[in-house]
Amino acid sequence: MALANEIMGSRLIFERSSSLASPFQSRFSIKKRTQRTQFSINPFDPRPIRAVNSSGVVAAISEDMVKTLRISTVGKKQEKEEEEEKSVKFKVRAVATVRNKNKEDFKDTLVKHLDAFTDQIGRNVVLELISTQVDPKTNEPKKSKAAVLKDWSKKSKLKAERVHYTAEFTVDSAFGSPGAITVTNKHQKEFFLESITIEGFACGPVHFPCNSWVQSQKDHPSKRIFFTNQPYLPSETPSGLKTLREKELENLRGNGKGERKLSDRIYDFDVYNDIGNPDISRELARPTFGGPKFPYPRRCRTGRSSTDTDMMSERRVEKPLPMYVPKDEQFEESKQNTFAACRLKAVLHNLIPSLKASILAEDFANFGEIDSLYKEGLLLKLGFQDDMFKKFPLPKIVTTLQKSSEGLLRYDTPKIVSKDKYAWLRDDEFARQAIAGINPVNIERVTSYPPVSNLDPEIYGPGLHSALTEDHIIGNLDGLSVQQALETNRLFMVDYHDIYLPFLDRINALEGRKAYATRTILFLTRLGTLKPIAIELSLPSQSSSNQKSKRVVTPPVDATSNWMWQLAKAHVGSNDAGVHQLVNHWLRTHACLEPFILAAHRQLSAMHPIFKLLDPHMRYTLEINAVARQTLISADGVIESCFTAGQYGLEISSAAYKNKWRFDMEGLPADLIRRGMAVPDPTQPHGLKLLVEDYPYANDGLLLWSAIQTWVRTYVERYYPDPNLIQTDIELQAWYSESINVGHADHRDAEWWPKLSTVDDLVSVITTIIWLASAQHAALNFGQYPYGGYVPNRPPLMRRLIPDESDPEFESFIEDPQKYFFSSMPSLLQTTKFMAVVDTLSTHSPDEEYIGERQQPSIWTGDAEIVDAFYGFSAEIGRIEKEIEKRNRDPSRRNRCGAGVLPYELMAPSSEPGVTCRGVPNSVSI
Repeated sequence: MALANEIMGSRLIFERSSSLASPFQSRFSIKKRTQRTQFSINPFDPRPIRAVNSSGVVAAISEDMVKTLRISTVGKKQEKEEEEEKSVKFKVRAVATVRNKNKEDFKDTLVKHLDAFTDQIGRNVVLELISTQVDPKTNEPKKSKAAVLKDWSKKSKLKAERVHYTAEFTVDSAFGSPGAITVTNKHQKEFFLESITIEGFACGPVHFPCNSWVQSQKDHPSKRIFFTNQPYLPSETPSGLKTLREKELENLRGNGKGERKLSDRIYDFDVYNDIGNPDISRELARPTFGGPKFPYPRRCRTGRSSTDTDMMSERRVEKPLPMYVPKDEQFEESKQNTFAACRLKAVLHNLIPSLKASILAEDFANFGEIDSLYKEGLLLKLGFQDDMFKKFPLPKIVTTLQKSSEGLLRYDTPKIVSKDKYAWLRDDEFARQAIAGINPVNIERVTSYPPVSNLDPEIYGPGLHSALTEDHIIGNLDGLSVQQALETNRLFMVDYHDIYLPFLDRINALEGRKAYATRTILFLTRLGTLKPIAIELSLPSQSSSNQKSKRVVTPPVDATSNWMWQLAKAHVGSNDAGVHQLVNHWLRTHACLEPFILAAHRQLSAMHPIFKLLDPHMRYTLEINAVARQTLISADGVIESCFTAGQYGLEISSAAYKNKWRFDMEGLPADLIRRGMAVPDPTQPHGLKLLVEDYPYANDGLLLWSAIQTWVRTYVERYYPDPNLIQTDIELQAWYSESINVGHADHRDAEWWPKLSTVDDLVSVITTIIWLASAQHAALNFGQYPYGGYVPNRPPLMRRLIPDESDPEFESFIEDPQKYFFSSMPSLLQTTKFMAVVDTLSTHSPDEEYIGERQQPSIWTGDAEIVDAFYGFSAEIGRIEKEIEKRNRDPSRRNRCGAGVLPYELMAPSSEPGVTCRGVPNSVSI
């Protein structure tokens, strides 16, 4: 029993139970909150219980103790006043849960022993309770006497993941309800405080979800402030907490000066001026992204000094040194063990150069050599390989390692070739991936034929007109005319013409890079599947290439045209891979969310109900974006070395942000309608009708979108029964304003930003943010290795153009088309490097939190009705998962079920750790 009492404040392990089987809508039918209520939630009960006090005031002490305080109402006035002045003292107990590291280095162990010793002589962890009430005599918040965490020295040797410490406070009967607690760490070493629970007040256990690093007082002298789980709008903040609420936000905002220390918890904005490294080489200099020339979202400020050669560029921090992000945004230990900075370091900076020195052939000779990466492994003739492998840990995709001078590296077989080895060659699979692959968000309905470019002919020349004609496609329209196909919504397109064409001259001048700006025309068959019927390949009209500026390739009729068709599809795949990674994945889900996250920490108190709603959807995003700046999108990083655009990749991303990105179009329904893939239809379940009925990404995405939207609406209506509360919420309005005017400063004057005045406005904004952080990111990320790990399926870059009869290369192509095909593909080194990276990006860590889950699910908020509503949301997510499983078994859904067809699981909410091609985490965490 003593142990049970001690862990009252510990993290509750949440399991979906049979109690969640009630209908989603009825679970969400809660009353709008009309006044502030106090809730007491027992974490060991399956359902939270609401504590009712008819007077609306929560007593500070128990009922038995109240009896001892009763005074006679008979007597002189002076006696009564004297009696009232006497305050009865009583004790309450705190249980603080501290999370230990699983692995400690020598320094950590040494400092830990030192802290254990000094704790015994008074250098303790000190807590102080703060009331929601103000002392009328001092006009300051009422405070308890300081209390120390007991037995720190005694428990320092415990190996448990979580250790529970107790403290005892003495308060008086007039203290009121606790609203905050301060923590002072007088030790040398920081510690991770998970939660504090106070027991002894009549209102029941009072919970403080902390989940934060508490730094040593010597590094950060100020006391740490933690608030209870009770949500308060700014206007409803109890008088005793108002000053602390403002002070904590000031601490998080900082003053915008100086270089950040790794232990800081300061959130601020800056431009992307740390991508290049001009001090090493002029070739590694890169422009600043964020500003008039290259518009871009803002990132987290680090305050590092400028480089020696360019005052506008920030000095880089290279691996293995960590980049600054606020301390609480850093990966937790289990996440670090999965992602591990040394993992990318091993693959990208040590293993690959060693391989380069030992591999004889630069290109694959045939498909068998690619297959051998999964069957037999990559034969390494390295005399020093045993020492190398001991020194550098390898990624998870390396599943077999023979400790000999001829070791083998074997990669996991990607899902795209696991069910049907040759599926990727088929036209129907090529088209299916446009609606059920890793990049299902670029396909659009053709509204006019031939397609029209939106580029300026005065800049890009007169040759912008499409080379596509009706003759190219008329034979593949099932007897329809082109006009009939347009009118019946049967023509679709994946169009990368305008995004690539302005950069092609520079891309094609790079060594080992060749690209077109592609357009692919797709036809919707009577069976509901798509087939490619024409591919347009464009080069700049003033291109120095001997090739024509435009050519159209159509489905093959003989051996030569078959190889031409396969090469054309490969170039489309290369275009697709670049736009997917640089625009749809990195820009739209990673970079564009960062300003909203930074502003949320700067402007929304931890007590604010909207912060509590957004909190799980912001986890790890700042850290993974910092890692991306350091390793992935940096000069000579993974994106530059593995993708067609090379060093111009972020310029393409910036152009997409400038010309295409609109926050009001980032929600799923709006995006589908914008691309012509759906039309509004109030008679349909989600208010729109899909024009490709079997569109797995959209079908499953709409289920999740609707569930998120319903949950958000329930939550928002609870706290904002009157639109005026939204308009006068100073923190909410400051968050939204700063997200736009600072975080997205290059779009601050855009007219398309949604207003934030009504419940509908707020529901739309929050739903869009949660959608992007969870389902949209999952759909674009966790299939990267399953689909891209087999590089011929979607090569990240191409090294040769397609020859025509006038080219000198045409003869060698005719003589050995397979050799020409592989010489156009990424080299062996580029392939293995790319495979290692996308495996890492596709991996779920063991501590992943999936949609419908939260840390401490019963106590993350003190509002019991919202806790209950969240269980309803979680239950609906479980029902969606079952529906997705059902759809994947339905043979009428040919785009996700059939011989050799991969089921569409990228929107399936749950997943095991590892590369699973499924699972929807709450946040952009990888």
